[in-house]
Amino acid sequence: MYVQRIVITTIRKPRANSLNDELQWFGSSLGLFGERDKNKSCFRMFIELVKAVKQEQGLTSEELAGKLGLTRATVIHHLNTLMERGIIIHRQNEYIIRGDRLSALVEDIQRDVERQLIEVKKAAEELDRLLEL
Repeated sequence: MYVQRIVITTIRKPRANSLNDELQWFGSSLGLFGERDKNKSCFRMFIELVKAVKQEQGLTSEELAGKLGLTRATVIHHLNTLMERGIIIHRQNEYIIRGDRLSALVEDIQRDVERQLIEVKKAAEELDRLLEL
């Protein structure tokens, strides 16, 4: 069974931002960076994957570990989280961000959410019928 967890967090966007702050807000709004990630390793991985999009390439887990000075286990943990959130895909031993732009990524996630809400609504209507509501 395929499981995708889509997380949208409402976070007030700071006014004066650097590009780094903007990317941090963007990723945090998508529920990517947890409180337990004290070294911001997931954020740093996200940045490397964004850079790779600009160069139209993917990165292996070994390349990410080497670039960021992280263990491969840590990298794999965060890659799994990013895949579960629908942010990246694994293709031919490389990890890439869905879409060729961040706006395309958001559009893909929006379609995922809409599809899932349609399914949930159908289930709710069937439950209403069974419960005679």
